[in-house]
Amino acid sequence: MNFLIFSSISLLFYILPIPFWGFFGHALINRQAVYSLPPEMLPLYKKELAYLAEKSVNPDRRRYAVKGEAEKHYIDLDHYGDSVRYQLPKYWAAALEQYPEDSLRAHGIGPWSTYLTFLSLTKAFAAQDKAAILRLSADLGHYLGDLNVPLHTTQNYNGQLSGQTGIHGFWESRIPELQAKNYSFWVGKASYVTDPQQALWEAVYRAHAQVDSVLKFEKLVTEKVPAGQKYSYEERGGQTVRVYSREFTEAYALALNKQVERQMRASIKMIADFWYTAWVNAGQPDLSRLPNSLEAPQDSLRPNSKIRVRLHDWK
Repeated sequence: MNFLIFSSISLLFYILPIPFWGFFGHALINRQAVYSLPPEMLPLYKKELAYLAEKSVNPDRRRYAVKGEAEKHYIDLDHYGDSVRYQLPKYWAAALEQYPEDSLRAHGIGPWSTYLTFLSLTKAFAAQDKAAILRLSADLGHYLGDLNVPLHTTQNYNGQLSGQTGIHGFWESRIPELQAKNYSFWVGKASYVTDPQQALWEAVYRAHAQVDSVLKFEKLVTEKVPAGQKYSYEERGGQTVRVYSREFTEAYALALNKQVERQMRASIKMIADFWYTAWVNAGQPDLSRLPNSLEAPQDSLRPNSKIRVRLHDWK
């Protein structure tokens, strides 16, 4: 899809309380991560660049079609109190010993579930299943991107608890769409992640530490903007939609001091690192000579049970 298509779709969605980077953002992040991979992985990933970008939003499509999908995109760290870093177990089995499973799921299982997607990708590499590798790579990129979004780590995910409803799509979609052309996305070469579970939680905690800034600066900028200039109307997809004005968006982004760019860069680097680590852990199979796939068609939204690692299988 081209830029105009992504922009049209995400501008229509941004005004709704839907928690994701936006179609444009996820596609851009997955695409950029490919360029950090080593030469041995590029025969597959560069060739399938369009697929990895387009299918980066499949997890969001599944949110409304697959039970249990929505809880994989976030975690409400503030639900667990100020000592969450020290009290919330990083391992699923330990978390189940401390909290009821339905409670864990109700407040998001993003870090645990993302680790399982990483394990599934490693299994797909080991099986040399091309379709599974591509689908799981696209999915993993999506989940890692979500975990680097501050508002994916709080119960006040859309500003609904602070009188700032709509801030989620504003931060994730409107700002990148207007400013991403000026961002620097080169993050260096992919690195091996020695402790993936720890890396996931550290990313979540770093994102969560920025929640206060996300909310505070939106309020400060709102106070300074003349009445009637916070929003504007634009034509998108044959519809007139209300959006945050360009002037307000630029003022907010300036107040955040490149926060959105930093988190996009963090997502890109983390995705490349996790793709690379899964490949290394699988024995570095030759991706230029993959056999016929064991999987369902690549556009399937349903995971293949032969490849997927499930929560109840994880000890």
